[in-house]
Amino acid sequence: MDLSKNRKIIKTNDGSHTLVVPELNEHYHSIHGAVNEANHVFLKMGLDEFMKQKASLVNVFEVGFGTGLNALLSAKWAKINSCNLYYTSIEKYPVSKEEFDQLNYGISVNEIEIYEKIYSMPWNELNKVSKSFYLKKLNLDILKDVLPGGFDVVFFDAFAPNKQPELWTVSVFKKMYEIMNKNSLLVTYCCQGQAKRNMIEAGFSVEKVPGPPGKREMLRARKL
Repeated sequence: MDLSKNRKIIKTNDGSHTLVVPELNEHYHSIHGAVNEANHVFLKMGLDEFMKQKASLVNVFEVGFGTGLNALLSAKWAKINSCNLYYTSIEKYPVSKEEFDQLNYGISVNEIEIYEKIYSMPWNELNKVSKSFYLKKLNLDILKDVLPGGFDVVFFDAFAPNKQPELWTVSVFKKMYEIMNKNSLLVTYCCQGQAKRNMIEAGFSVEKVPGPPGKREMLRARKL
């Protein structure tokens, strides 16, 4: 199934956009607020938590580059926190230029130039987006391709388990575990019981933490 076809753009409750995939009846981000969700799940529960280790450099791996929103917010986070952030993201169905031009994330977070650079920079090579943010976008399939390693924080932003269950299996989480450093984190908006059990079976220590607006809890996994 080609998930790049027939996608639609809608506005979420915080005024920022998200994409909808009709074939899955699934949104790329929470309808309760795309920016609010990403800030909470990936920055507050992921990057902020990892920074308790007093790191000056963070290597992030993202499952699902999607609209580039998480990358944009991470670039802004790196600047605010004076931290060098190397961001690697995989995506099987990249957003088109036509779709990108309609998304309002650059305006929503007051980083228009950075967002345009994140989209326009070439795939499959490391790019310097700003003084503190480096981006590598990889057109890879998480199930079939060999992934790079050495990551401190994983943003697991795949579509929900009931939409793409093949991405939430023990084997996929073992693959994540293998590419992560010791004392690293994996964060996801999901709080499904089976997903949690699969993470534990893959070797992670998993906890439920407060979720973003509209969601009571989410999962955070640690590789100890």
